[in-house]
Amino acid sequence: MDRMTTGDGRLQVKLLALDTFRENVVLLARDCEALRPERLRGARKVEVRGRGLSMLASPMICDDAALVGPKEVGIPQPLARRLGVRPGEMVEVLLPPPLRTLDAVRAKVGGETLSAADYDAIARDLALHRWSDIEISAFLIACASSMTSEETLDLTRAMIGAGARLSWNRDLVVDKHCIGGIPGNRTSLIVAPIVAAHGLWIPKTSSRAITSPSGTADTMEVLARVDLSEEEMRDVVERCGGCIVWGGRVNLSPADDVLISVERPLSIDTPEQMAASILSKKVAAGSTYLVLDIPVGPTAKVRDRRAALRMKKLFEFVGSRLGLTLEVLITDALEPVGRGIGPVLEARDVRAVLENHPDAPADLREKGLTLAARVLEADPNLQGGMGEARARELLESGAALRKLEEIAQAQGPSPVDGRLGELVHEVRANASGHVASIDCLRIATVARLCGAPTDPGAGVDLLVKVGEKISAGDPIYRIHGCEARDFTFAVEAAGEDGGYRVAS
Repeated sequence: MDRMTTGDGRLQVKLLALDTFRENVVLLARDCEALRPERLRGARKVEVRGRGLSMLASPMICDDAALVGPKEVGIPQPLARRLGVRPGEMVEVLLPPPLRTLDAVRAKVGGETLSAADYDAIARDLALHRWSDIEISAFLIACASSMTSEETLDLTRAMIGAGARLSWNRDLVVDKHCIGGIPGNRTSLIVAPIVAAHGLWIPKTSSRAITSPSGTADTMEVLARVDLSEEEMRDVVERCGGCIVWGGRVNLSPADDVLISVERPLSIDTPEQMAASILSKKVAAGSTYLVLDIPVGPTAKVRDRRAALRMKKLFEFVGSRLGLTLEVLITDALEPVGRGIGPVLEARDVRAVLENHPDAPADLREKGLTLAARVLEADPNLQGGMGEARARELLESGAALRKLEEIAQAQGPSPVDGRLGELVHEVRANASGHVASIDCLRIATVARLCGAPTDPGAGVDLLVKVGEKISAGDPIYRIHGCEARDFTFAVEAAGEDGGYRVAS
Protein backbone atom coordinates (compact mmCIF):
# COMPACT_ATOMS: atom_id res chain seq x y z
CA MET A 1 0.00 0.00 0.00
CA ASP A 2 1.33 3.44 -0.96
CA ARG A 3 1.63 5.44 2.25
CA MET A 4 1.38 9.28 2.13
CA THR A 5 2.93 9.99 5.53
CA THR A 6 4.89 8.44 8.31
CA GLY A 7 4.21 9.46 11.89
CA ASP A 8 1.61 12.18 12.37
CA GLY A 9 2.57 14.52 9.50
CA ARG A 10 4.59 16.78 11.80
CA LEU A 11 7.79 18.51 10.71
CA GLN A 12 10.25 20.80 12.43
CA VAL A 13 10.28 24.45 11.30
CA LYS A 14 13.41 25.71 9.62
CA LEU A 15 13.20 29.43 8.86
CA LEU A 16 14.53 30.46 5.45
CA ALA A 17 16.01 33.86 4.67
CA LEU A 18 13.69 34.22 1.68
CA ASP A 19 11.07 36.86 0.99
CA THR A 20 8.32 35.35 -1.19
CA PHE A 21 6.33 38.60 -1.02
CA ARG A 22 2.59 37.87 -0.74
CA GLU A 23 2.77 34.20 -1.73
CA ASN A 24 2.87 31.44 0.89
CA VAL A 25 5.60 28.92 -0.02
CA VAL A 26 7.14 25.94 1.82
CA LEU A 27 10.28 23.96 1.00
CA LEU A 28 10.11 20.17 1.41
CA ALA A 29 12.91 17.64 1.06
CA ARG A 30 12.75 15.08 -1.71
CA ASP A 31 12.77 12.40 1.01
CA CYS A 32 10.34 14.24 3.31
CA GLU A 33 9.06 11.91 6.04
CA ALA A 34 5.72 13.64 6.53
CA LEU A 35 4.56 14.12 2.96
CA ARG A 36 6.03 12.24 0.02
CA PRO A 37 6.61 14.57 -2.96
CA GLU A 38 5.14 12.10 -5.47
CA ARG A 39 1.78 12.55 -3.71
CA LEU A 40 1.90 16.26 -4.60
CA ARG A 41 1.80 15.78 -8.36
CA GLY A 42 -1.95 16.30 -8.48
CA ALA A 43 -1.98 18.99 -5.79
CA ARG A 44 -0.87 22.60 -6.05
CA LYS A 45 -1.05 23.37 -2.33
CA VAL A 46 -0.27 21.91 1.07
CA GLU A 47 -1.86 22.87 4.36
CA VAL A 48 0.43 24.08 7.14
CA ARG A 49 -0.97 24.02 10.68
CA GLY A 50 0.75 25.67 13.60
CA ARG A 51 -0.11 27.74 16.67
CA GLY A 52 -3.81 27.19 16.10
CA LEU A 53 -3.67 28.64 12.58
CA SER A 54 -3.97 26.94 9.22
CA MET A 55 -2.68 28.32 5.93
CA LEU A 56 -2.26 26.99 2.43
CA ALA A 57 1.13 27.17 0.76
CA SER A 58 2.71 26.25 -2.56
CA PRO A 59 5.22 23.41 -2.06
CA MET A 60 8.70 23.42 -3.60
CA ILE A 61 10.83 20.26 -3.57
CA CYS A 62 14.48 20.55 -2.53
CA ASP A 63 17.34 18.11 -3.23
CA ASP A 64 19.86 19.96 -1.03
CA ALA A 65 19.95 18.50 2.48
CA ALA A 66 21.78 21.59 3.70
CA LEU A 67 18.66 23.67 3.01
CA VAL A 68 16.00 21.34 4.39
CA GLY A 69 16.15 17.82 5.80
CA PRO A 70 13.61 14.97 5.71
CA LYS A 71 12.24 15.87 9.15
CA GLU A 72 12.06 19.63 8.40
CA VAL A 73 9.90 22.10 6.52
CA GLY A 74 11.52 25.24 5.18
CA ILE A 75 9.32 28.26 5.85
CA PRO A 76 10.18 31.65 4.28
CA GLN A 77 9.68 34.94 6.09
CA PRO A 78 6.11 35.90 4.97
CA LEU A 79 4.53 32.57 5.97
CA ALA A 80 6.52 32.49 9.23
CA ARG A 81 5.13 35.93 10.15
CA ARG A 82 1.57 34.93 9.30
CA LEU A 83 1.72 31.72 11.34
CA GLY A 84 3.84 33.24 14.09
CA VAL A 85 6.13 30.18 14.17
CA ARG A 86 9.74 30.03 15.34
CA PRO A 87 12.72 27.82 14.46
CA GLY A 88 12.49 24.33 15.88
CA GLU A 89 8.74 24.35 16.45
CA MET A 90 6.66 21.46 15.15
CA VAL A 91 3.97 22.08 12.54
CA GLU A 92 1.72 19.76 10.53
CA VAL A 93 2.09 19.65 6.75
CA LEU A 94 -0.80 17.87 5.08
CA LEU A 95 -2.63 17.59 1.78
CA PRO A 96 -5.50 20.08 2.14
CA PRO A 97 -9.20 19.45 1.64
CA PRO A 98 -10.65 21.01 -1.54
CA LEU A 99 -10.83 24.83 -1.42
CA ARG A 100 -14.58 25.25 -1.87
CA THR A 101 -14.46 29.00 -2.50
CA LEU A 102 -12.82 28.34 -5.84
CA ASP A 103 -16.14 26.80 -6.94
CA ALA A 104 -17.65 30.24 -6.31
CA VAL A 105 -14.91 31.85 -8.40
CA ARG A 106 -15.66 29.50 -11.28
CA ALA A 107 -19.35 30.33 -10.95
CA LYS A 108 -18.54 34.04 -11.02
CA VAL A 109 -16.39 33.59 -14.12
CA GLY A 110 -19.49 32.02 -15.67
CA GLY A 111 -21.50 35.15 -14.89
CA GLU A 112 -23.48 33.80 -11.92
CA THR A 113 -24.57 35.94 -8.96
CA LEU A 114 -22.92 34.87 -5.70
CA SER A 115 -24.63 34.75 -2.29
CA ALA A 116 -23.70 36.55 0.91
CA ALA A 117 -22.45 33.21 2.28
CA ASP A 118 -20.19 32.85 -0.77
CA TYR A 119 -18.64 36.26 -0.13
CA ASP A 120 -18.23 35.53 3.59
CA ALA A 121 -16.22 32.42 2.74
CA ILE A 122 -14.23 34.24 0.05
CA ALA A 123 -13.28 37.07 2.43
CA ARG A 124 -12.15 34.57 5.09
CA ASP A 125 -9.98 32.67 2.61
CA LEU A 126 -8.49 35.90 1.28
CA ALA A 127 -7.68 37.14 4.80
CA LEU A 128 -5.97 33.80 5.53
CA HIS A 129 -3.92 34.01 2.31
CA ARG A 130 -5.41 30.75 1.04
CA TRP A 131 -5.63 31.86 -2.60
CA SER A 132 -2.82 32.24 -5.10
CA ASP A 133 -2.38 35.42 -7.14
CA ILE A 134 -3.77 33.61 -10.20
CA GLU A 135 -6.95 32.72 -8.31
CA ILE A 136 -7.31 36.28 -6.98
CA SER A 137 -6.83 37.65 -10.50
CA ALA A 138 -9.59 35.38 -11.82
CA PHE A 139 -11.94 36.59 -9.07
CA LEU A 140 -11.17 40.27 -9.72
CA ILE A 141 -11.64 39.99 -13.46
CA ALA A 142 -14.87 38.02 -13.06
CA CYS A 143 -16.25 40.64 -10.66
CA ALA A 144 -15.22 43.42 -13.03
CA SER A 145 -17.32 41.77 -15.74
CA SER A 146 -20.45 41.17 -13.66
CA MET A 147 -21.30 42.32 -10.15
CA THR A 148 -24.63 43.61 -8.78
CA SER A 149 -25.10 46.31 -6.13
CA GLU A 150 -26.32 43.65 -3.68
CA GLU A 151 -23.18 41.62 -4.33
CA THR A 152 -21.06 44.71 -3.69
CA LEU A 153 -22.85 45.15 -0.35
CA ASP A 154 -22.35 41.46 0.51
CA LEU A 155 -18.64 41.64 -0.36
CA THR A 156 -18.23 44.81 1.71
CA ARG A 157 -19.90 43.23 4.74
CA ALA A 158 -17.81 40.10 4.33
CA MET A 159 -14.58 42.11 4.15
CA ILE A 160 -15.51 44.00 7.32
CA GLY A 161 -16.27 40.74 9.13
CA ALA A 162 -12.98 39.10 8.14
CA GLY A 163 -10.87 41.57 10.13
CA ALA A 164 -10.73 43.81 13.18
CA ARG A 165 -13.35 46.49 13.79
CA LEU A 166 -12.59 49.57 15.86
CA SER A 167 -15.03 51.46 18.05
CA TRP A 168 -14.37 54.85 19.63
CA ASN A 169 -17.25 55.25 22.10
CA ARG A 170 -18.34 58.40 20.26
CA ASP A 171 -21.48 59.15 18.27
CA LEU A 172 -19.57 61.11 15.62
CA VAL A 173 -16.33 59.84 14.06
CA VAL A 174 -15.58 61.50 10.72
CA ASP A 175 -13.44 60.76 7.70
CA LYS A 176 -12.74 61.97 4.18
CA HIS A 177 -11.71 59.89 1.18
CA CYS A 178 -11.07 60.33 -2.53
CA ILE A 179 -11.47 57.51 -5.06
CA GLY A 180 -8.10 58.54 -6.55
CA GLY A 181 -6.88 58.84 -10.09
CA ILE A 182 -5.78 62.49 -9.87
CA PRO A 183 -2.02 62.93 -9.37
CA GLY A 184 -1.01 65.16 -6.47
CA ASN A 185 -4.46 65.17 -4.87
CA ARG A 186 -3.19 64.86 -1.28
CA THR A 187 -6.06 66.76 0.34
CA SER A 188 -6.42 64.23 3.18
CA LEU A 189 -3.18 65.51 4.72
CA ILE A 190 -4.76 68.96 4.83
CA VAL A 191 -8.27 67.91 5.83
CA ALA A 192 -7.27 65.61 8.71
CA PRO A 193 -5.24 68.17 10.71
CA ILE A 194 -7.86 70.90 10.14
CA VAL A 195 -10.67 68.64 11.35
CA ALA A 196 -8.66 67.32 14.31
CA ALA A 197 -7.66 70.86 15.27
CA HIS A 198 -11.36 71.76 15.36
CA GLY A 199 -12.01 68.93 17.83
CA LEU A 200 -13.67 66.22 15.75
CA TRP A 201 -12.10 62.75 15.79
CA ILE A 202 -10.75 61.60 12.43
CA PRO A 203 -8.94 58.23 12.54
CA LYS A 204 -7.70 58.38 8.95
CA THR A 205 -6.59 55.04 7.53
CA SER A 206 -5.37 54.75 3.97
CA SER A 207 -4.20 52.09 1.56
CA ARG A 208 -0.94 52.50 -0.24
CA ALA A 209 -1.04 53.52 -3.88
CA ILE A 210 -2.86 51.08 -6.16
CA THR A 211 -2.57 52.66 -9.61
CA SER A 212 -1.20 56.10 -8.68
CA PRO A 213 2.35 57.43 -8.02
CA SER A 214 1.49 57.94 -4.35
CA GLY A 215 -1.28 57.24 -1.87
CA THR A 216 -2.09 59.13 1.30
CA ALA A 217 -0.14 56.59 3.37
CA ASP A 218 2.86 56.82 1.01
CA THR A 219 2.97 60.61 1.27
CA MET A 220 2.39 60.69 5.04
CA GLU A 221 5.25 58.21 5.45
CA VAL A 222 7.62 60.96 4.29
CA LEU A 223 6.52 62.97 7.34
CA ALA A 224 5.98 60.23 9.93
CA ARG A 225 5.68 56.50 10.53
CA VAL A 226 2.39 55.06 9.21
CA ASP A 227 2.91 51.35 9.98
CA LEU A 228 1.11 51.47 13.36
CA SER A 229 -0.53 48.65 15.28
CA GLU A 230 -4.15 48.96 16.43
CA GLU A 231 -3.00 49.82 19.95
CA GLU A 232 -0.60 52.48 18.66
CA MET A 233 -3.23 53.95 16.34
CA ARG A 234 -5.77 54.15 19.15
CA ASP A 235 -3.23 55.89 21.39
CA VAL A 236 -2.48 58.52 18.70
CA VAL A 237 -6.17 59.23 18.08
CA GLU A 238 -6.97 59.53 21.79
CA ARG A 239 -4.03 61.91 22.27
CA CYS A 240 -4.35 63.98 19.09
CA GLY A 241 -7.93 63.54 17.89
CA GLY A 242 -6.74 62.03 14.63
CA CYS A 243 -4.14 60.01 12.79
CA ILE A 244 -3.01 59.29 9.22
CA VAL A 245 -1.91 55.65 9.06
CA TRP A 246 -1.68 52.67 6.73
CA GLY A 247 -4.77 50.51 7.26
CA GLY A 248 -3.02 47.21 6.50
CA ARG A 249 -1.14 46.98 9.81
CA VAL A 250 -4.24 47.38 11.99
CA ASN A 251 -5.95 44.41 10.27
CA LEU A 252 -8.90 46.46 9.04
CA SER A 253 -10.50 44.60 6.13
CA PRO A 254 -7.42 42.39 5.56
CA ALA A 255 -9.11 40.74 2.57
CA ASP A 256 -9.02 44.15 0.87
CA ASP A 257 -5.26 44.40 1.33
CA VAL A 258 -4.86 41.03 -0.38
CA LEU A 259 -7.06 42.13 -3.29
CA ILE A 260 -5.17 45.42 -3.57
CA SER A 261 -1.84 43.60 -3.81
CA VAL A 262 -3.08 42.00 -7.04
CA GLU A 263 -5.12 44.96 -8.28
CA ARG A 264 -1.99 47.11 -8.25
CA PRO A 265 0.05 45.30 -10.94
CA LEU A 266 -3.11 44.57 -12.97
CA SER A 267 -4.31 48.22 -12.69
CA ILE A 268 -7.84 46.95 -11.92
CA ASP A 269 -9.98 49.50 -10.07
CA THR A 270 -13.69 48.96 -10.82
CA PRO A 271 -16.48 50.96 -9.10
CA GLU A 272 -17.65 47.83 -7.25
CA GLN A 273 -14.16 47.01 -5.97
CA MET A 274 -13.60 50.65 -5.01
CA ALA A 275 -16.87 50.77 -3.06
CA ALA A 276 -16.15 47.52 -1.22
CA SER A 277 -12.54 48.53 -0.53
CA ILE A 278 -13.19 52.07 0.68
CA LEU A 279 -16.37 51.48 2.66
CA SER A 280 -15.14 48.28 4.34
CA LYS A 281 -12.07 50.16 5.58
CA LYS A 282 -14.09 53.17 6.81
CA VAL A 283 -16.69 51.12 8.68
CA ALA A 284 -14.00 48.85 10.14
CA ALA A 285 -12.11 51.95 11.32
CA GLY A 286 -15.20 53.06 13.26
CA SER A 287 -16.19 56.02 11.08
CA THR A 288 -19.82 57.16 11.21
CA TYR A 289 -19.64 60.09 8.75
CA LEU A 290 -17.72 60.14 5.47
CA VAL A 291 -17.16 62.81 2.83
CA LEU A 292 -16.27 61.09 -0.44
CA ASP A 293 -14.63 62.93 -3.34
CA ILE A 294 -15.25 61.62 -6.88
CA PRO A 295 -13.08 63.64 -9.31
CA VAL A 296 -14.36 63.72 -12.90
CA GLY A 297 -12.27 64.63 -15.92
CA PRO A 298 -11.24 63.50 -19.39
CA THR A 299 -8.15 61.67 -18.08
CA ALA A 300 -9.38 60.80 -14.56
CA LYS A 301 -10.63 57.41 -13.35
CA VAL A 302 -14.18 58.69 -13.91
CA ARG A 303 -14.43 60.33 -17.32
CA ASP A 304 -17.94 61.83 -17.35
CA ARG A 305 -20.64 63.00 -14.99
CA ARG A 306 -23.02 60.17 -15.86
CA ALA A 307 -20.48 57.57 -14.70
CA ALA A 308 -19.83 59.66 -11.57
CA LEU A 309 -23.54 59.70 -10.72
CA ARG A 310 -23.74 55.91 -11.11
CA MET A 311 -20.77 55.54 -8.77
CA LYS A 312 -22.30 58.01 -6.32
CA LYS A 313 -25.50 55.97 -6.16
CA LEU A 314 -23.54 52.74 -5.62
CA PHE A 315 -21.59 54.24 -2.71
CA GLU A 316 -24.78 55.69 -1.21
CA PHE A 317 -26.58 52.34 -1.52
CA VAL A 318 -23.83 50.39 0.22
CA GLY A 319 -23.01 53.10 2.78
CA SER A 320 -26.62 53.56 3.90
CA ARG A 321 -27.07 49.84 4.53
CA LEU A 322 -23.90 49.78 6.60
CA GLY A 323 -25.17 52.61 8.80
CA LEU A 324 -22.65 55.11 7.45
CA THR A 325 -23.70 58.72 6.83
CA LEU A 326 -22.19 59.54 3.46
CA GLU A 327 -21.83 62.80 1.55
CA VAL A 328 -20.53 62.37 -2.00
CA LEU A 329 -18.97 65.31 -3.84
CA ILE A 330 -18.40 65.19 -7.60
CA THR A 331 -15.48 67.53 -8.36
CA ASP A 332 -13.80 68.74 -11.55
CA ALA A 333 -10.50 67.10 -12.41
CA LEU A 334 -9.06 68.72 -15.54
CA GLU A 335 -5.44 68.53 -14.40
CA PRO A 336 -3.27 67.24 -11.53
CA VAL A 337 -3.78 68.92 -8.15
CA GLY A 338 -0.78 70.78 -6.76
CA ARG A 339 2.63 70.60 -8.40
CA GLY A 340 4.37 67.54 -6.95
CA ILE A 341 3.59 64.01 -8.12
CA GLY A 342 5.27 61.38 -5.91
CA PRO A 343 5.59 60.98 -2.10
CA VAL A 344 8.37 63.49 -1.34
CA LEU A 345 7.10 66.11 -3.77
CA GLU A 346 3.52 65.78 -2.55
CA ALA A 347 4.63 66.04 1.09
CA ARG A 348 6.44 69.27 0.15
CA ASP A 349 3.22 70.71 -1.30
CA VAL A 350 1.18 69.72 1.76
CA ARG A 351 3.63 71.42 4.11
CA ALA A 352 3.62 74.55 1.93
CA VAL A 353 -0.17 74.75 2.24
CA LEU A 354 -0.21 74.16 5.99
CA GLU A 355 2.61 76.67 6.48
CA ASN A 356 0.60 79.26 4.51
CA HIS A 357 3.56 79.72 2.20
CA PRO A 358 2.85 82.31 -0.52
CA ASP A 359 4.02 79.88 -3.23
CA ALA A 360 1.86 76.99 -1.98
CA PRO A 361 -0.26 75.41 -4.74
CA ALA A 362 -3.52 77.37 -4.72
CA ASP A 363 -5.60 74.53 -6.16
CA LEU A 364 -4.47 72.08 -3.47
CA ARG A 365 -5.15 74.67 -0.78
CA GLU A 366 -8.65 75.52 -1.99
CA LYS A 367 -9.70 71.92 -2.56
CA GLY A 368 -8.40 70.94 0.87
CA LEU A 369 -10.38 73.77 2.46
CA THR A 370 -13.55 72.86 0.55
CA LEU A 371 -13.42 69.23 1.68
CA ALA A 372 -12.48 70.13 5.25
CA ALA A 373 -15.45 72.51 5.36
CA ARG A 374 -17.85 69.75 4.34
CA VAL A 375 -16.50 67.47 7.06
CA LEU A 376 -16.76 70.23 9.68
CA GLU A 377 -20.42 70.77 8.75
CA ALA A 378 -21.08 67.40 10.40
CA ASP A 379 -20.38 69.00 13.79
CA PRO A 380 -23.79 69.65 15.40
CA ASN A 381 -22.22 72.39 17.53
CA LEU A 382 -21.04 74.37 14.49
CA GLN A 383 -23.58 76.77 13.02
CA GLY A 384 -24.75 75.66 9.58
CA GLY A 385 -22.78 77.19 6.72
CA MET A 386 -19.79 78.06 8.93
CA GLY A 387 -17.65 75.10 7.92
CA GLU A 388 -15.59 76.97 5.33
CA ALA A 389 -14.91 79.97 7.59
CA ARG A 390 -13.85 77.66 10.40
CA ALA A 391 -11.58 75.64 8.11
CA ARG A 392 -9.84 78.81 6.86
CA GLU A 393 -9.43 80.06 10.39
CA LEU A 394 -7.73 76.84 11.49
CA LEU A 395 -5.44 76.83 8.45
CA GLU A 396 -4.47 80.50 8.50
CA SER A 397 -3.87 80.59 12.26
CA GLY A 398 -1.35 77.76 12.04
CA ALA A 399 -3.52 75.46 14.17
CA ALA A 400 -3.72 72.86 11.40
CA LEU A 401 0.07 72.83 10.95
CA ARG A 402 0.59 72.40 14.68
CA LYS A 403 -1.91 69.55 14.70
CA LEU A 404 -0.16 67.73 11.83
CA GLU A 405 3.18 68.11 13.64
CA GLU A 406 1.56 66.78 16.83
CA ILE A 407 0.15 63.77 14.96
CA ALA A 408 3.46 63.13 13.19
CA GLN A 409 5.37 63.22 16.48
CA ALA A 410 2.87 60.84 18.09
CA GLN A 411 3.08 58.38 15.17
CA GLY A 412 6.88 58.39 15.26
CA PRO A 413 9.72 59.41 12.93
CA SER A 414 9.57 58.63 9.25
CA PRO A 415 11.45 55.47 8.20
CA VAL A 416 12.02 56.66 4.61
CA ASP A 417 14.59 58.87 2.96
CA GLY A 418 12.88 62.23 2.43
CA ARG A 419 15.30 63.49 -0.20
CA LEU A 420 14.35 64.09 -3.82
CA GLY A 421 15.83 61.78 -6.43
CA GLU A 422 19.14 63.16 -7.69
CA LEU A 423 18.56 62.15 -11.31
CA VAL A 424 16.81 65.13 -12.94
CA HIS A 425 15.46 65.71 -16.44
CA GLU A 426 13.49 68.73 -17.64
CA VAL A 427 10.68 68.12 -20.12
CA ARG A 428 10.24 71.14 -22.41
CA ALA A 429 7.35 72.59 -24.40
CA ASN A 430 7.37 71.79 -28.09
CA ALA A 431 5.20 74.81 -29.04
CA SER A 432 4.33 78.32 -27.87
CA GLY A 433 0.94 79.34 -26.52
CA HIS A 434 -0.97 78.47 -23.37
CA VAL A 435 -1.44 75.13 -21.62
CA ALA A 436 -4.85 73.87 -22.75
CA SER A 437 -4.86 70.58 -20.81
CA ILE A 438 -2.69 68.17 -18.85
CA ASP A 439 -3.23 64.43 -19.16
CA CYS A 440 -3.52 63.12 -15.58
CA LEU A 441 -3.04 59.50 -16.61
CA ARG A 442 0.07 60.27 -18.67
CA ILE A 443 1.70 62.33 -15.91
CA ALA A 444 0.93 59.56 -13.40
CA THR A 445 2.44 57.00 -15.78
CA VAL A 446 5.67 59.00 -16.12
CA ALA A 447 5.88 59.37 -12.32
CA ARG A 448 5.34 55.64 -11.75
CA LEU A 449 7.86 54.71 -14.44
CA CYS A 450 10.55 56.72 -12.69
CA GLY A 451 9.96 54.77 -9.46
CA ALA A 452 7.18 56.43 -7.46
CA PRO A 453 5.94 55.43 -4.94
CA THR A 454 8.47 52.60 -4.36
CA ASP A 455 11.19 55.26 -4.39
CA PRO A 456 9.65 58.12 -2.35
CA GLY A 457 12.04 60.67 -3.90
CA ALA A 458 11.01 59.80 -7.46
CA GLY A 459 8.28 61.71 -9.25
CA VAL A 460 7.27 64.63 -11.41
CA ASP A 461 7.41 68.32 -10.42
CA LEU A 462 5.01 70.41 -12.53
CA LEU A 463 6.32 73.87 -13.42
CA VAL A 464 3.27 75.18 -15.33
CA LYS A 465 -0.45 74.46 -15.03
CA VAL A 466 -3.49 74.79 -17.27
CA GLY A 467 -4.03 78.33 -18.58
CA GLU A 468 -0.44 79.52 -18.16
CA LYS A 469 1.50 80.92 -21.13
CA ILE A 470 4.64 79.18 -22.35
CA SER A 471 7.13 79.46 -25.19
CA ALA A 472 8.61 76.61 -27.19
CA GLY A 473 11.58 75.21 -25.29
CA ASP A 474 10.35 76.33 -21.85
CA PRO A 475 10.56 73.65 -19.13
CA ILE A 476 7.08 72.36 -18.26
CA TYR A 477 8.03 69.77 -15.61
CA ARG A 478 10.98 68.01 -14.04
CA ILE A 479 11.37 64.27 -13.65
CA HIS A 480 13.18 63.17 -10.49
CA GLY A 481 14.54 59.62 -10.31
CA CYS A 482 16.54 57.46 -7.92
CA GLU A 483 17.37 54.45 -10.11
CA ALA A 484 19.00 54.96 -13.51
CA ARG A 485 16.98 52.31 -15.36
CA ASP A 486 13.60 53.53 -14.06
CA PHE A 487 14.63 57.11 -14.76
CA THR A 488 15.47 56.22 -18.37
CA PHE A 489 12.05 54.61 -18.86
CA ALA A 490 10.34 57.74 -17.55
CA VAL A 491 12.38 60.12 -19.71
CA GLU A 492 11.68 58.03 -22.81
CA ALA A 493 7.95 57.94 -22.04
CA ALA A 494 7.85 61.71 -21.54
CA GLY A 495 9.67 62.15 -24.84
CA GLU A 496 7.01 60.11 -26.64
CA ASP A 497 4.13 61.99 -25.00
CA GLY A 498 4.73 64.57 -22.29
CA GLY A 499 1.05 64.80 -21.38
CA TYR A 500 0.73 68.55 -22.08
CA ARG A 501 -1.48 70.03 -24.80
CA VAL A 502 -0.61 73.56 -25.91
CA ALA A 503 -3.01 75.87 -27.75
CA SER A 504 -1.86 78.91 -29.69
